[in-house]
Amino acid sequence: MMRPRLNNLTCAFGLALLICAPAARAGRAYVSNEDDQSVSVIDTDRAAVVGTVEVGKRPRGLKLSPDGAHLYVAVSGMPKCGPTVSDEECAKRKRDFAADGIADIDTATLKVSRMLQVGTDPEQFDVSADGRRLFISNEDAGTLSVFDLQKSAILSKIPVGKEPEGARVGPDGKWVLVTSEVGNAVTILDTRSFKPLWSIAVGKRPRDAAFTPDGKVAFITCELDSTIYRATLEQHATATKFLQLRPETRPMGVVLDTAKERLYISTGRGGTVAVVKADDGKLVSEVPVGPRPWGIAMSADGSRLYTANGPSNDVTIIDTSSLKVLTKVAVGKSPWGVVVSR
Repeated sequence: MMRPRLNNLTCAFGLALLICAPAARAGRAYVSNEDDQSVSVIDTDRAAVVGTVEVGKRPRGLKLSPDGAHLYVAVSGMPKCGPTVSDEECAKRKRDFAADGIADIDTATLKVSRMLQVGTDPEQFDVSADGRRLFISNEDAGTLSVFDLQKSAILSKIPVGKEPEGARVGPDGKWVLVTSEVGNAVTILDTRSFKPLWSIAVGKRPRDAAFTPDGKVAFITCELDSTIYRATLEQHATATKFLQLRPETRPMGVVLDTAKERLYISTGRGGTVAVVKADDGKLVSEVPVGPRPWGIAMSADGSRLYTANGPSNDVTIIDTSSLKVLTKVAVGKSPWGVVVSR
């Protein structure tokens, strides 16, 4: 397995002195490959895969710790059932409860250091601002698990509606928002008391959310009715339809670009990234990226977007200034999620 060069030296020759300083480590994008039981590691400077980490069954949601030292990857023993498989048929398929968990990867060694027991069927989750806790949506149980990373224990399990999907911690760390696919609603919880504060009705099958920097507004993607909702999270939380996309799109992941005042939305079966003005909800453009993009992430400087395109087994890289595709990088089978190091 190829590995990133973590200890390269940059050297300069003087009159009689050799001066060597550690070179800056290249940026990375990490991609979960749902059908490969692996994570692909992309060198973002070279736009090339430089490593692969075996993590377990059905890796999907993944997040970096605030300091970048840990990569957390949700794995699940729940059988994969496509849109053509009925609920009854899916329920008959064998399930491996022992495979459920979150793999903790040391990003320096690219090795799994431990497997966290965070409840059944984890799919999406988020990390607290201080890096001490995980907030995990347990889709089959209809709960949000709060996991203490230092104690390696679940602190609480909170009912949050049927089939919770997305979990996002606000930028101020006070709230965590969880989407309920079946309930067509989002639940906002206090990250200290773990108590639900509000439940807000949104569009059909909400998937993901993005907060404004002040944490007072969240944008929620709703897959089945091709809508984006805008939720105001203050004393009386409310949500209104922000944008109606074309019926062929299926809004999935969402990223807020504060500098350019845009939302970037992966559209699943729509095969594009929708670029939307964050102030008035007007559609700026749709950038074709490949079949069924789900995971989406933005580089720390805001210059690049990365989408995980499941059926084509690749990641598309977009220039956010020109809104043009720069290149595609082949990864593992059925890439699902992507995160970029800071």
